[in-house]
Amino acid sequence: MNDQLSAKDWLDQGLKTLASRGFTALKAEPLAKAMGVSRGSFYWHFADIGAFHAAILARWHEVAAEQIIANVEAASKDENPLAVLLRRVFSERLALEQAVRTWASVDPRARAAVQTIDRRRLTYVEGLLAQAGLPPELARARAQILYWTFLGFALSDQPLPKARQQAVLDELVRMATS
Repeated sequence: MNDQLSAKDWLDQGLKTLASRGFTALKAEPLAKAMGVSRGSFYWHFADIGAFHAAILARWHEVAAEQIIANVEAASKDENPLAVLLRRVFSERLALEQAVRTWASVDPRARAAVQTIDRRRLTYVEGLLAQAGLPPELARARAQILYWTFLGFALSDQPLPKARQQAVLDELVRMATS
């Protein structure tokens, strides 16, 4: 890479580093070294490490909620959007989710970001269930159950075996919408 990196380049590298090495690795010098540039490139885009951390959390919200929702909306024209969403989130490696939640256990800004994304995701799933015809209270309760299921999966060290993924996802959709 060269010194003409964008803020997005730094943020994308930051998310990769966060997922692989944790929040304590989100420092200008090691990131710059990993990207083959000087720290000056970092400080061109971010006033300080606090500003970078705030931008990392905003970028995580974008990729871990808004982009997924947009992709589900685009892909679900002929398919159950809940099934599309579940297939997407239960087939990914969720190291970034784990890393942000670990960070949130010690940092108030990260905790606020997690709470914001939790509300956004829950509201979205609740809306999908309401669109499927569930009454509001039932949609809210089932959205919470699905979200707890996702969090358990995301924080587990046991991935869902590929051979069982479809059966588990089909059952989640069935349980949520019937």
